Amino acid sequence: MHVSFALFADAANLSQEGKLNILGVFDAVQVGTLPTVHPRANLVVHLKGDLHDVGRHTLSLRWVGPGGQVLWQTEGEMEVQSPPDGGPLDMPVIAAVDLPLDEAGLHVMHVLLDQRPSATVPLRVRAALPPVAPGALLS
Repeated sequence: MHVSFALFADAANLSQEGKLNILGVFDAVQVGTLPTVHPRANLVVHLKGDLHDVGRHTLSLRWVGPGGQVLWQTEGEMEVQSPPDGGPLDMPVIAAVDLPLDEAGLHVMHVLLDQRPSATVPLRVRAALPPVAPGALLS
């Protein structure tokens, strides 16, 4: 099994027909102040595989700040079933996550499948410039 793609979005869901719908893909955010939390970002991970991948797997997420510090991590197990038609496996995973942002710079979500690095999703964090005091000279 492998990660076909992984990204951050404002919203994502699966339709009744099984189509993956993704709205508002982003790779950068601007925040007013730091530290803060970007609430309910949707991490979308699209897994592909074949019949050899049927069985139990682990999916781990590791959120890393610009200095390399792990800000949070989680892990879960999934049981992959054989598709009814015997065709390829197509598994979207949608995780709504609150992203702690301690400093400006490049943050990265590391996606590990069965403890193997499988994808990285970068997120550039920019802090708003402080307001200019009235009467201050600009050069």
